[in-house]
Amino acid sequence: MPFSIDSLSLENRIDALFAAQRGQAVPGYAVGVLHQGQVLLSKGYGLASLEHGLPVRGDTVFRIASVSKQFTVSAVLMLASEGRLRLDDDMRTHLPEMPELQAVVTIEHLMRNCSGLPDFLEMLRLGGVGLEFSLSRARMLQLIAANRHLSFAPGSRFLYCNTNFLLLGLIVERLSGQSLDGFLQQRIFKPLGMNRTAMCRETDVPVAGLATPYLQGPDGSFRRAQHAFEQGGEGGMVSTVEDLLLWSRHYEQPWLAPLDLPAQLASPTTLTGNHASTYARGVELGSFAGRATLGHGGLWPGFKTEFLRLPEAGLTVVVIANGGHLEPYRIAREVAAEVLAVPAYIQPAMDMALLVGEWFSAPHAGQPEPALLELAVRDGKLIATQWGMPFQLTPAADGGWAPLRGAYEFKLWPRSAELLEVEGGAGLTQRFTRRAERPAPPADLEGSYRCEHNGVQWVIGAAPGDEAGLQVRISGPVLADGGVWTLRGLSEEVLELQGQLYWMKSSQLLRPRRDAQGRVTGLLVDTSRVRNLLFVRG
Repeated sequence: MPFSIDSLSLENRIDALFAAQRGQAVPGYAVGVLHQGQVLLSKGYGLASLEHGLPVRGDTVFRIASVSKQFTVSAVLMLASEGRLRLDDDMRTHLPEMPELQAVVTIEHLMRNCSGLPDFLEMLRLGGVGLEFSLSRARMLQLIAANRHLSFAPGSRFLYCNTNFLLLGLIVERLSGQSLDGFLQQRIFKPLGMNRTAMCRETDVPVAGLATPYLQGPDGSFRRAQHAFEQGGEGGMVSTVEDLLLWSRHYEQPWLAPLDLPAQLASPTTLTGNHASTYARGVELGSFAGRATLGHGGLWPGFKTEFLRLPEAGLTVVVIANGGHLEPYRIAREVAAEVLAVPAYIQPAMDMALLVGEWFSAPHAGQPEPALLELAVRDGKLIATQWGMPFQLTPAADGGWAPLRGAYEFKLWPRSAELLEVEGGAGLTQRFTRRAERPAPPADLEGSYRCEHNGVQWVIGAAPGDEAGLQVRISGPVLADGGVWTLRGLSEEVLELQGQLYWMKSSQLLRPRRDAQGRVTGLLVDTSRVRNLLFVRG
């Protein structure tokens, strides 16, 4: 690593970003910086193991979750370059057990997160199944094959979906005759010297140097995060910041076949209706400080990753954390700002307190699906909560507000004290008005509802001790008792179903379907990664 007065100054400035971790017995971050072909920093802050007092280092191993997706896609593109598949192949050509859907889903749709397939993790979660449960790949595939629902016409919209990449990984295994890890080791990891990287499907297999993941409780204490799902092409890799810098160098100086692999990964797409998408092939296109970015984030209980490239500046920043409360996405951009000597953020042009409150977007012609948004100011930051997940918003130079999180189409525009607009991609704009109070849910919802696409059953009944309240008892093909969630009114046409699983809260929006006599016949359900899923009353 080059050592000069400038590099010493840079390291000191970056160190200051991690004041909360330095010298403290807390989970932490690993940070790697590659600039103009030189590694400027490979360093850790905080502890990889609270139990043993082991520090995070540049070679500490973490689960990198969805940063795995670009490697799965790379494997598919390698097979395509050899003529073993075509990107416009129907996925069922290679996965004949998948059901025939109302439209063809191609391999290209899978890679670009525009397939319309529902996210299998969301489908399981609607049956009360969290990531702490042990579920095999074979069982997951059975559940995915039972689905015949599409959230939208393939190619028409972007919606993040882990199902896409699980299936891509399976296609690689079938065509190559190798495990996904075996293929990636042979074709990418070993040639590039990524010696601490692997596709590690089982979460209970010991991995040398693997950091322990932690969750922080409301009182500030920590507990070890539980996770037991088998993982694959959608997020099963373990790696280090140093290995990911080696991978980033290949974007700049490719030599693995095909030589245009980085360009294929970064190639943008146009959705139906001539709408651009920010998602390329397993990587996300964006901007920071007026410069184009390419990268991806990863999230798994207790692990968070941000792989950020600014190609024009020859800069890569990789930040990985072993605490669910930590913020690699934000930190990576603050590190990049220090390297480039530019401001990380601009000052808001308005009083954030004017935006605080609950905002609701009713279905309308330009946006057929409802949306709910909560805005709050915490520690001087504007925090949005949608689908149960909080994320920070930061002001943009054009007057809008953008999220400090990846793979999420969202741009907020304050229009008045009572009106917000959110651009959600594919030409869709949501109009939000303040929700001062909530109506009681309709009295005629009680009963049993079942979804044929995931085998989940909901029983809606009165909530004990709440005369106007309703609750939903959940069961499904994995759990006979998935718990009880709370149902709250939003409008005459929309309700919110609030759930709580092991490591996260969730919010789903429900629209009752009625027959000509006004009787409820079913529910249309929207979640963060599934749209218009039908539960039939029976």
